[in-house]
Amino acid sequence: MNKQSNIHFEISERKVLLRLFDVLFVGVTLYLFSSFTAFDYFTIDDTHWRWLLVLALYIMGFGTVFELYDLKKSSKIESVTSAILLTTSVTVLVYLLTPYYTPVLPENRIQILYFYLAILLPLIIWRLAYITFIASPRFYKRALLVGEISSIQAIVLSLKLADPNYQIIGFINCEEEKEDQIKFNGITEFKANDIHEIIEEENISEIVVASYNSETISSSLYVDLITFLERGYPIREYSQVYEDMSYRVPVQFIGKDFYKYFPFSRNNKNKLYLAYRRTFDLILSAFGILCSILILPFILIGNSIGNRGPLLYSQERIGKNGKPFKIYKFRSMVINAESGGAVWAKKNDSRVTAFGRFLRSTRLDELPQLINIIKGDMSIIGPRPERPIFVNELASVIPFYHTRHIVKPGLTGWAQVKARYGSSVDDSLVKLEYDLYYIKHRGFLLDFNIIVKTLSTVIFLRGQ
Repeated sequence: MNKQSNIHFEISERKVLLRLFDVLFVGVTLYLFSSFTAFDYFTIDDTHWRWLLVLALYIMGFGTVFELYDLKKSSKIESVTSAILLTTSVTVLVYLLTPYYTPVLPENRIQILYFYLAILLPLIIWRLAYITFIASPRFYKRALLVGEISSIQAIVLSLKLADPNYQIIGFINCEEEKEDQIKFNGITEFKANDIHEIIEEENISEIVVASYNSETISSSLYVDLITFLERGYPIREYSQVYEDMSYRVPVQFIGKDFYKYFPFSRNNKNKLYLAYRRTFDLILSAFGILCSILILPFILIGNSIGNRGPLLYSQERIGKNGKPFKIYKFRSMVINAESGGAVWAKKNDSRVTAFGRFLRSTRLDELPQLINIIKGDMSIIGPRPERPIFVNELASVIPFYHTRHIVKPGLTGWAQVKARYGSSVDDSLVKLEYDLYYIKHRGFLLDFNIIVKTLSTVIFLRGQ
């Protein structure tokens, strides 16, 4: 089989590409601008090469906070433009205010405007080029699905939502022929005997096997798959593809061989990592409490006007290993909000007070949980602790739900920065998938990523 070559970019490659060319376009523009004009605030040469390094760190750092490297935002110019403006503005401001690492402020202040435009314009031009060429269908990854037709629709939809640049061209059904055979009209169904022609004619990049029961794969198809594998052709299992693209563990597609999908991070038992986490928790919590004292008078005033009642309240939650503990929060709902019994909190909840809505959107209502962190009930990062009544309800309908309790709950977490507000069983399932991904992969880099994304959540007032 001579596979036709095609170009596509993995998610990680696209993110690296965006960062690399952001810096490259800005650097080249500044170099040309300083070489052919009287602009001398930012000069790139052997003496001042550190200036470019600092600028690159600022652009990538603030770009991450303002979601400049979010692939969904980056595929649309209307959504990425605001991220470019915020990143450029904050980068230039901080760059001007750190003259120890950057050039001294120019005497001619108009050069500050030139410097701003020399960053803004190349970023916009490069992102337009990215949307026009890299994010276009010609660079989509084309995949062939092998699995049971009864699960095809859910699998195709989940992969499309995870990465719009991942295209399922068709599928091969592994189920036995039945009189009441289910039909799926969303994508093309191919015959297993034609797999070699399909791969070549459709320019398939990889084969995804999504079969609950490997016994349904016929002997002839199995031999073909082995042949492709021996030739170095990429063949991947669906749950791994889904996990790599969506950063979630697909709980609903995991069967009795669940143990294959949960090789949890070694850091869950790594004493050095756990010691670092505890030290990080204590330092950040102590710093957070000091900052909270400074803003407490304003919170008290807001509470007296917009909440009119007790500022603090406590509630029982489930912690590590299923152990209950008391969580502390600033009250954001009316008094006796659950006089009729426990109710799911939801978006635009009518029980939330005017000031409570501000507390939630800024995440300030969570500040008292720093006390829980110092006590050791919680960590800065981890799955959000849930109430016992909801834990029992969710565990009865969602498989592996108690697995999220093998680590300490957190003030923020992977699910909090990636998923919408959990107000139903379906929302809780999505959040569980993110929580399990965190438990499976947690480490220094993922923790740092969560902290940065939490800053984005606070800045864009996405707390609920």
